[in-house]
Amino acid sequence: MNVTKHGYKGRKLHKGDCPRMVVVEQREYVEVPAHVRIAEHNDIITDLSADSLLRKILSRDNMNEAYRKVKSNRGTGGVDKMSVDELLPYLRDHRLKLLRQIKDGKYKPSPVRRVEIPKEENGKVRKLGIPTVVDRMIQQAIAQGLTPIYEPQFSESSFGFRPKRGAHDALKQCQRDANEGYLYVVAMDLEKFFDTVCQSKLIEVLSRSIKDGKVISLLHKYLNAGIIRQGVLERSEQGVPQGGPLSPLLSNIMLNELDKELEKRGHKFVRYADDCMLLCKSRRSAERTKASIARYIEEKLFLKVNREKTSVAHISQVKYLGYGFYRYKGECRLKVHRKSIVKMKERLRAITNRNKAISNEERPRILGRYVKGWVNYFKLADMKTMLQEIDAWLRRRIRAVYWKQWKKVKTRYKMIRRYNLPDWKVHELANCRKGIWRAAVMLNQILANKEIARQGYTTLADYYRQVSEN
Repeated sequence: MNVTKHGYKGRKLHKGDCPRMVVVEQREYVEVPAHVRIAEHNDIITDLSADSLLRKILSRDNMNEAYRKVKSNRGTGGVDKMSVDELLPYLRDHRLKLLRQIKDGKYKPSPVRRVEIPKEENGKVRKLGIPTVVDRMIQQAIAQGLTPIYEPQFSESSFGFRPKRGAHDALKQCQRDANEGYLYVVAMDLEKFFDTVCQSKLIEVLSRSIKDGKVISLLHKYLNAGIIRQGVLERSEQGVPQGGPLSPLLSNIMLNELDKELEKRGHKFVRYADDCMLLCKSRRSAERTKASIARYIEEKLFLKVNREKTSVAHISQVKYLGYGFYRYKGECRLKVHRKSIVKMKERLRAITNRNKAISNEERPRILGRYVKGWVNYFKLADMKTMLQEIDAWLRRRIRAVYWKQWKKVKTRYKMIRRYNLPDWKVHELANCRKGIWRAAVMLNQILANKEIARQGYTTLADYYRQVSEN
């Protein structure tokens, strides 16, 4: 087997339309030991002339399913500004040409549109790459074709972006491990994971299972499609653009290498996407594990470990997927982490902002959708008392909204009289000169809890009682 040499400018995998490796990727690989470099004639990349996988990806049923997924997910357009609603008319006119280009290896994906979303940390952003709707459909079709190949290979301790698995399953696994005595956690933080994936390593890992060279070539083209930022094209020589249907699957394929190494070493771990927790029985063991696994990630997978955020702590001091942990009567229990509570209250403040132009009919609907989504995600946590306190605070904010709307004294007389109070009480409330927040307490007499519920407002505690698994 001939191994690529340091000074080699590019290499051809095989003649099945596989592109040459870009020079920058070669430079990233210079320091890699010879026995782990990609070989020119690697025996795991065989039968590249076979196109059975590509035929499956481009089959009518698979493409129709991919279109339905893209259609249902909606989303914004890419660099060509084509909307999801325009996709079907485009496919009617160009479907055969598009399929022919892909089969012949001549299809060239469009660059992704860069969108930056602010993170919770001040000044930091999450970089998303939005593909065109056509590329989104093709990526979805590829993901549907590759999922049956890779799902059997994935670890039972991996839960992110997988069928019939989710964050709740990951949290329950953490509980089980903690109840077995694994109370010290290594919280691994991969620095800018999606932006720093080594494409050469990813292609090598993909080639172990994918024997269709045209599929490998198409995947490589998507990795190197480029990025449009503020109208300027930038090369994408490393990383996996986060935002398309392929990126979750490719991240799992890459990090499955870490999962297999952790299983080989006998570690307890839980991974959701790039958010990984290793559980140990002692702090000393956790410190050793942190050092050795960080070396493996950097030297073998060519990823970056954020040393400042990667920490060892008791499970009661850890935040994972928005949850916190605590011990009660020797059992590990779940709670809502304080940072998640702060974020939730900020959202409730925005919905009940007295200065926001939201109608009294629309506000309960917006609030109800948020409350149900939030409680459904955190329903594993013990939070009955906390939710009752937040509900009392939230109802006071709702009363303050109404009080501000009844700005004039004559309006207050009109609205308060509807509740059949004595005239002296109506006069007292209507002529109140207290500030809005203080006056909201007095409105308990007319806008009682039942009246607020009648207006259509959903309370967190009531909905939690309906869906809680505790």
